[in-house]
Amino acid sequence: MKLITPGMKMADVIHGNYLLLPVINRFGIRLGFGEKTVREVCNDHTIDVDFFVAMLNTFSNENYFPAKKIQTFNVLTILQYLQRTHEYYLNTLVPLIEQHLKTLLARSGRRNKSLTDVKKFFLDYKKELVAHFKLEDTVTFPYIEAVYNAYHHQTDKTVRNQLSSYSMKTYQREHTNIDEKLLDLKNILIKYIHGDFDDASCNAIIFELFRLEKDIQDHTRIENNILLPLVTEMEQALKIKMR
Repeated sequence: MKLITPGMKMADVIHGNYLLLPVINRFGIRLGFGEKTVREVCNDHTIDVDFFVAMLNTFSNENYFPAKKIQTFNVLTILQYLQRTHEYYLNTLVPLIEQHLKTLLARSGRRNKSLTDVKKFFLDYKKELVAHFKLEDTVTFPYIEAVYNAYHHQTDKTVRNQLSSYSMKTYQREHTNIDEKLLDLKNILIKYIHGDFDDASCNAIIFELFRLEKDIQDHTRIENNILLPLVTEMEQALKIKMR
């Protein structure tokens, strides 16, 4: 797909790649925007159109990742996008996969052990995913917001304590690749499932797992290649300032 630009009609963007719908929704944009352009829709929702277009192109084109461009955006804007992405995974995509899994189990042979293994593997993965996002939402993201505010405003004792007890180096050490187990789960379904099972339900799960995997890979790229270096630079500046 060609690069998305602010002058394109929003409807044409979706016709070009319907998989962008969830990304668009994360910005609070809902369907029903008529013939408006991307810029006009963003203006209606008070959204930074350049950031919006950069995220759509990053998701839509694997070879597109303007690190230098994204690094110019406000850290809190990037943070808000990542938080909304967490909400989408946990409140929409994971429950959708769970529903497909329930349907698969209901429509397939009750004693199919391979399906029981799939269910267990997915529930273990869900537990790991929830823990990963909880750590980021309750520890990492509030820390980043505090660093950002301290960098642009007055530092205080609270920030000093935070800088001494946590850092982006800690985040980097603890940051796991949560998409790796998705490959294993897909392979269980594609290579090793056997016995009596419902093809349509199984295919539906595989489709959603591929979608989740692609989305998480883009999500991780933004965290590792953009957020991490930006906040690390702020940390270093604050440490020098507080000496």
